[in-house]
Amino acid sequence: MMILPFEVEYEEMIQDLEPYVSAVFSSLASDFLAMPRGNGFVDFAVFEQGYEMLKQVTVGFYSMDPDAILEAAKSTPIILIVLRSILGFTPPEWAYIATQRTGVEVSQGAARALDRNIRLNPEKPLPKGEQTFNRVKVLIKAACQLIDSPFPEVEQDKIHRLDKADTRHGLAGLRNLAGIGVPYSMLLYERFLGRPFAGHRDSVSDLIGDSLESAIEDILVKSGISFRKTKRAEKIAGFDQTPDFIIPSEFNPQVVIEAKITEDDGTARDKVTRIQHLGELSSSYAGGSGGFEVIACIGGRGFGVRREDMKKMLLATKGKVFTLQNLDRLVECTRLQEFTTIKDK
Repeated sequence: MMILPFEVEYEEMIQDLEPYVSAVFSSLASDFLAMPRGNGFVDFAVFEQGYEMLKQVTVGFYSMDPDAILEAAKSTPIILIVLRSILGFTPPEWAYIATQRTGVEVSQGAARALDRNIRLNPEKPLPKGEQTFNRVKVLIKAACQLIDSPFPEVEQDKIHRLDKADTRHGLAGLRNLAGIGVPYSMLLYERFLGRPFAGHRDSVSDLIGDSLESAIEDILVKSGISFRKTKRAEKIAGFDQTPDFIIPSEFNPQVVIEAKITEDDGTARDKVTRIQHLGELSSSYAGGSGGFEVIACIGGRGFGVRREDMKKMLLATKGKVFTLQNLDRLVECTRLQEFTTIKDK
């Protein structure tokens, strides 16, 4: 049976890191095939409703009339999501190019908010405010201009974002594909370029990480441990890189916890660097005796790729690396036990 790094003294662990790296790797689990839906997930039936409405209002994609599309979008706003999908743009990209083409400013924040509100309530009519109306009008106008004509030629070492099966030849290409169906090989190729569910995965990345943070928070609460859970991009005095949890408080940090789930080894490497920095900060910290303890709680296959990175994490945390598989031992094997006020009966 493998011995986990938090089960031995630091001095024993550093004599031979390899078996402890293997122990952490063996406890890492990945569930990248399943993602949380989140509040803004759009079911295909809803998306298809918008597609069919757009197809009707454009007479089978023969006429991209901005005014007709705008009128339909008022009652069926999911049309805007379909238009954005045809373009292959993110909301901020669509806002930027719409502003550029029309001279009417649509902020990226406004485009994000509009897109999210539609995804949250796809059957709710658009707000009747003049500002929203003008933004939507500008976005639709730019989309129609882009879809209605073939993409421009670019240099050979570049590829145009509209060089796609449906938008390569302008409206004629869109019409043909809508009529005969998309060739499967081309559909697969475009999925290869964009990754299936990439946009949705990006939109729920916080929820994926929240599952680990929620598990940690639950353990701390059940043990009666005082803690400060920080917010994204929050600034905490004394920390140039804010950890996810500070125990008992940011005014007297004795234990800090970094929590991360990632399926990407590049992101994992960035997280290891953050944890190393916290270890260095602990050594120089003057606010407490001996500095604070650094704990890493990790998940996902990204952390199981580079052995050298895991060695760095073990050294920075002095072996206090936990995964979802052994998170139940978080309190008993760290300094968190010093702050427990609720004992198991």
